[in-house]
Amino acid sequence: MILIVRAQRFVGNLCCIIMKRIIAFSALCFIVISCSVTNISIVQEDQIFMTRRYAGNFIDYSYTHPDKFGNPHLIWIKTTMEDTYGEISAYSKNCNFQAGERLYIRRIYSRSGSVFGSWIYQIESDINKTRYTLSQFRYENKILVQSLF
Repeated sequence: MILIVRAQRFVGNLCCIIMKRIIAFSALCFIVISCSVTNISIVQEDQIFMTRRYAGNFIDYSYTHPDKFGNPHLIWIKTTMEDTYGEISAYSKNCNFQAGERLYIRRIYSRSGSVFGSWIYQIESDINKTRYTLSQFRYENKILVQSLF
């Protein structure tokens, strides 16, 4: 009789220990799964999105020397749609576009592995595949180049 009682206690304690371990293991699995890093995204991290807008046919350009050492060299591009200097400016010392070439402003969204990205604006030609990065501002009154889109 004493052996039966001891056996029942042993089995009861064993079941309690097994249940505690199952609960602890389940909680541990839940925590590991919920804290794991997964990348279930349709868009890859270094994906690039592009859009393009016609800027007109190239007419001429004007070059501006930097006013201080370390400042960028700028070219001011005149097209049939933007017929005054100051509408489109790009970083360069010279311009290889030919008169009459169709120019496009390309907007590229770039993310280099981080959460946030930024828009980069370029002016390009279809004929000779020349492209220049646009400066951030148009005119001297700080109108952003983003206003073109």
